[in-house]
Amino acid sequence: MSRRESAKKRLLSPDPVYNSQLIHIIVNQLMKRGKKSVAYKLFYDSMNQIKNKTQKDPLKTVEQAIRNATPMLEVKSRRVAGSTQQVPRDVSERRGTALAVRWILSSCRSKSGINMVSKLSTQFLEASRNTGNAVRKKNEMQKMADANKVFARPKY
Repeated sequence: MSRRESAKKRLLSPDPVYNSQLIHIIVNQLMKRGKKSVAYKLFYDSMNQIKNKTQKDPLKTVEQAIRNATPMLEVKSRRVAGSTQQVPRDVSERRGTALAVRWILSSCRSKSGINMVSKLSTQFLEASRNTGNAVRKKNEMQKMADANKVFARPKY
């Protein structure tokens, strides 16, 4: 990271089928070893599976899942007077979305057995219903931030 200037944020082009930048973010995180076409196939197959299970628009389900898994607060370690404190901070919208996507995909990868399409659709459905590993992780982070609210100081 540059010391003089902050890095410029790159704009992502929307995906070809649903015309959504969120899907492009998810596919980029899902992709391994540069195989974007494989990641798109996995994601679109899971979207079709969500559509067959719920009979609703799968894009709205995925957006709701990301919204439910996005944290509002996070804790950051800060060294104050010789001791390390967990200081709660607000999460920017961009970082919150990135964390939610990362948590959903990591919970997919941690499960064993069934294929990735089924795991992905299951995780999105669980997160859209406010259950699942990603939402649990968000709640843990919120509890930790609430417990350490004492160390929050206003910036002068």
